Amino acid sequence: MRKITASLFFILPFLLFSQQIKLLKGAINDGIVVNDTVKETFAVYLPTNFDIEKTWPVVFVIDMDGKGKQALSYLKEAADAEGYIMASSNNLNDSLSISQNILVANRMFNEVFGMFKIKKDRTYTLGFSNGARFASIIPTFINEISGVVSCGASVGNLEILNSKNPFYFIGIVGREDYNYVDMIDTRQYLNKLNFPNQLLLFDGGHVWPEIDLIKKAMRIFTISQMEKGNVAKDDLFIKQSYENELLEANNSFTDGKPLLAENKLTNAMRVYRSFYDIDTLKSSIKLLKRSISYKTSKRIQNNFFLKESFTKDDYNFYLEEDVATYNYNNLGWWNFQMTELDKLQESSNPFEKQMGKRLRGYINALIQDNIDFINVQKIADLSALEFLYMLQTITDPSNYDSYLKIISSSSKVEDFGTALFYLEELLRNGYRDKASIYALEDTALLRITPEFNKLIETYFDDARYKIIKE
Repeated sequence: MRKITASLFFILPFLLFSQQIKLLKGAINDGIVVNDTVKETFAVYLPTNFDIEKTWPVVFVIDMDGKGKQALSYLKEAADAEGYIMASSNNLNDSLSISQNILVANRMFNEVFGMFKIKKDRTYTLGFSNGARFASIIPTFINEISGVVSCGASVGNLEILNSKNPFYFIGIVGREDYNYVDMIDTRQYLNKLNFPNQLLLFDGGHVWPEIDLIKKAMRIFTISQMEKGNVAKDDLFIKQSYENELLEANNSFTDGKPLLAENKLTNAMRVYRSFYDIDTLKSSIKLLKRSISYKTSKRIQNNFFLKESFTKDDYNFYLEEDVATYNYNNLGWWNFQMTELDKLQESSNPFEKQMGKRLRGYINALIQDNIDFINVQKIADLSALEFLYMLQTITDPSNYDSYLKIISSSSKVEDFGTALFYLEELLRNGYRDKASIYALEDTALLRITPEFNKLIETYFDDARYKIIKE
């Protein structure tokens, strides 16, 4: 039988598999064993005001690289501010099937439910990108999940959603994120299904949102439970949250961002309609939508959405053809496309600039998806991989791994001209890990060539092998 007590130093000791494990408040506790039959662990964060005798809401943070501690390190401020336990598995991974990952997640969930007093109707998942997609799939298989915070990704599979078993979906996405348009479409689809949902927007790309937006999402969950009567109503908490939302909307409009202002007002109307008379909000939204600035912004954004859709179709068509035919001759066309995107990203028009960044993110994600697909095949198409890595050096010059892969594969077939070209491009783009260059697989013969050592000497001041002058 497990025994949990609290100490004066905020340490929670308990017996687990005949071992005493100490959990600290306000700190990430990593390496907690799920059970004695599987080699799985997870990390947990207990808010600074944690009380073992109280019942708590929990957010399960999904990281598909199995880095639970790292995932929680960014989010612990939100857990403290909003009063949530957070837990994250160290064993979820993209290389596993959905069913395998569901089982891993479920085992962690059950362990957390057994360790602490958890409110089952206040159990949520949260993730970013691939982790967000998986987080949105979990409620279909595990009924205890009441809501999902999805950062930078829409619902993983819209077809498996069940309107009879809805969960609260909160999407958070940057307007420069290549998933931005997709998440707007997802919001409309969820509305038709009568799924409770919110879409929180910010100015940024495919990155974790600022922690204040994570806090807001968790606050929305809490207010939703107050509305249902599952949490004691806190009038001051609701009032402050409501006023902050209106203030943010006003600031967005003042800053010349009427679309963001409309998004915030619409969210406020949905979240607080049970607590306040929203007629004033409805009137404000109508007035905003009639304003010239809103109409102009909406029209321009829709025009760029249409152009973006056509460009994505082109990218999909040409990439599929080029990969199938190993069309190295078309790398010049792709280079021209990136030059055009550079121009868009430097545009004075914010909507054009955002589109340029979204398209660059989209093509990089599309290339990576193709690489991942080929790599999981029993027999990988090495020529297709080489083409994709070469293309990746054009679309994402700071992705050093693609250069290294080309250098290695070219050296393996003794194509030293190609290997040296990409080595120089790699070094010219700022790569300075000399040890990893010398450790590259299949480059033994390349490393003894005068050209290789001359490049190393140029960028590192010294080479391992001396250049022999004839």
